[in-house]
Amino acid sequence: MHAVGIVAAAGSGLRLGADLPKALVPLAGRPLVAWAVDTLRAGGAAEVVVAVPPERRTEFAAALPGVRLVDGGATRTASVRAALAAVTGPGCPPVDAVLVHDAARPLTPPDVVARVLRALAAGARAVVPVLPVVDTTVVVDGQGIVTDAVPRATLRRVQTPQGFDRRTLEDAYDALPDGVELTDDAAVVRAAGVPVQTVKGDERAAKITVAHDLALAELQAVRA
Repeated sequence: MHAVGIVAAAGSGLRLGADLPKALVPLAGRPLVAWAVDTLRAGGAAEVVVAVPPERRTEFAAALPGVRLVDGGATRTASVRAALAAVTGPGCPPVDAVLVHDAARPLTPPDVVARVLRALAAGARAVVPVLPVVDTTVVVDGQGIVTDAVPRATLRRVQTPQGFDRRTLEDAYDALPDGVELTDDAAVVRAAGVPVQTVKGDERAAKITVAHDLALAELQAVRA
């Protein structure tokens, strides 16, 4: 199975407190995006394409020598659309599967990528890695008052990379109305009526959003 990885790396680093795109923030001396690219390759992706902010392309090219870059959009949906077109357009080698990964999950083990690919090879059209929700989860109203507790036995935290049969992902994005923004690519295919299978995720695939997350990742990277 020929799998191509897409890394969404066009986001800002505002919540992280950085003055550069989050994907270029260093972790143990290397940009977050470089870790994400290496994870996809080690897990089985034959090629990786990175959607980057057009105005920072030079910096991404320096950080990712030999990696194919495409101009990302103002939203995640726009960035994934652009990268998907770049890997499946006319003249591109045949692609069986597409993995969409967040640059902000740099320490995702390659084993997670491999599990997603195995599920796709076994016939799944869409696959996401997940972990159980372990904290008590509640519903609150507009004043912050708890109104209900949500049973957590069936709740899961969704991670990346999310894997898709190439045609399934293309068709789902084609069917998504202009201007509609969903939280991730699994939501895009679910909106098209496609069932999404799950595989086991990994705590090391935690998303880096704020400075505390980056500090924890630094500790993990040093221990690795």
